Amino acid sequence: MKVDLNADMGEGSGSDAELLEVITSANICCGLHAGSAGLMAQTLRAAAAASVGLGAHPGFDDRANFGRTRMQLSATELTDLIAYQTGAAQAAAQANGLKLRHFKLHGALANMASEDAEMAETCYRAALAVQPDLVLMVLAATAQEQAARALTQQIAAEIFADRAYNPDATLVDRSLPGAVLHDPEFAAERILSMLREGAIIAENGYRIPSRIDTICLHGDTPEAVAMARALRARLESAGVTLRAL
Repeated sequence: MKVDLNADMGEGSGSDAELLEVITSANICCGLHAGSAGLMAQTLRAAAAASVGLGAHPGFDDRANFGRTRMQLSATELTDLIAYQTGAAQAAAQANGLKLRHFKLHGALANMASEDAEMAETCYRAALAVQPDLVLMVLAATAQEQAARALTQQIAAEIFADRAYNPDATLVDRSLPGAVLHDPEFAAERILSMLREGAIIAENGYRIPSRIDTICLHGDTPEAVAMARALRARLESAGVTLRAL
């Protein structure tokens, strides 16, 4: 079994360097929900030096709340938001002799797109208009995956190591108890179970059959590095090969 291990980076968490020793793909903040132009370029270079896959990670223009505030934008506004950030990441990569491999939505924008296929499609069309060969990293078994499949064959179905799931494969709202997982060993065993069963395991135990191509760790949590190391060690000991998309 082979799978990618990704993390959100370039957001100023301070754990990027350590995470790059463990992960295989990096979702790099495009400078609106966090980070900056300089940090984006710096992170691209560091990830490339570590032979980690490069991805654009755009979110809402919501620095005050780390991109986690739900916003209502028109299709045109959403298209412009995504094109602007994807273009910035692409330009920063190109200026450093690098190339983006994938695209992944951030925070509230990602959660809304996981519930709304039309919104997801608008985001993905905007990204692919900037770089047509991007792999769309989607929340597995949600409206994101539905929209992406209608547009391209280059899809990576993603599950989360450190987040709890609802029975419809969306993520439990962060405001609710147990939404974010903090025990590295528990998270690692849960992910291994999902891979073996080929299914997302919801908080209530319900199984949602799903393709699984990549596993995400949030780089901004205090346990991010410990979670990444525990997960990689547990997966490799079970015979799972970790590789970039």
